[in-house]
Amino acid sequence: MTQRASAAKSFRRNEVKRKLNKSVKSRLHTETRKFERAIERGSSDEAREQLNLVSKLLHQAASKGVLHKNTAARRQSRLQSKLNSLDAAD
Repeated sequence: MTQRASAAKSFRRNEVKRKLNKSVKSRLHTETRKFERAIERGSSDEAREQLNLVSKLLHQAASKGVLHKNTAARRQSRLQSKLNSLDAAD
């Protein structure tokens, strides 16, 4: 266990942040998978709705510091490209 009170507090704070970050990342992963499944099915409307949700979650994660802002932008761009290629195929 930690020797100093400040180290103990830091440990507690880090544990809380770790759990919050994990929940945000887990939700992002789940919603991204739903988007990927919609793309595989060829459902453009469903994919578009899912992309809106994933984009919102990416921006929230970036604003809270869970993800770097460029990482969030890159992921959103890649997802948008997949949706655009689906629309072009139709």
